[in-house]
Amino acid sequence: MRRISTSCLAARTPELGGAEPYLALIGLITVALLSPGPAIVAAIQTSFSRGREVALPFGLGLAFGASLWCLFALAGLALLFKTYPPVYHAVKLFGGIYILWVAYGMWRGAAHPLPEAAEKKFGRGFIGGVLLNLSNPKPALFYAALILRLFPGPLSVTDNTSIYATALATELFWYATVTIAMSTATMRRRYFGAKFWIDRTAAIALFALGIMLIVKS
Repeated sequence: MRRISTSCLAARTPELGGAEPYLALIGLITVALLSPGPAIVAAIQTSFSRGREVALPFGLGLAFGASLWCLFALAGLALLFKTYPPVYHAVKLFGGIYILWVAYGMWRGAAHPLPEAAEKKFGRGFIGGVLLNLSNPKPALFYAALILRLFPGPLSVTDNTSIYATALATELFWYATVTIAMSTATMRRRYFGAKFWIDRTAAIALFALGIMLIVKS
């Protein structure tokens, strides 16, 4: 998740006012969220394999976890990472290890029959979604870059609240949309016949993303 380079965000941007910076925030979050990343891959795979009863709470947890990075960025966590790089690298390392563990669970479970939709495995509930998106610290820098570019100058409590509310609403909308759409009866029937290969492919994708999170700065 959050594969948009912060260098792109550093390009000259005209001063925005009114609703324009919020619309830009929504658009950039949307593009970043829907790009390949461990969270969206896990949300889609969970929707296919577990159905809406599990996927929707998991997706809402992913959304809330992602939005917390916006809250942390507003609180100055990006400055902490910049001031103390070892903290950032430590969080990134443990985040990558957690994603690798999720990928291993997917790979191991690919050959097993589908569990009941209500069964929670690999932390696939609301808390599991929160933890998965909190395992990747890059959104803190992503959100910090967006906020600094789109909302220059001192921010009031009202500004901070409206920025966080916009980010949270955007995250909730897209994760709910993806998990609901991908857990329909038609999509699940198609999944049954290809479960092994879909799960293994998702596991490989998550494994690669976990490795990238560990080795890339």
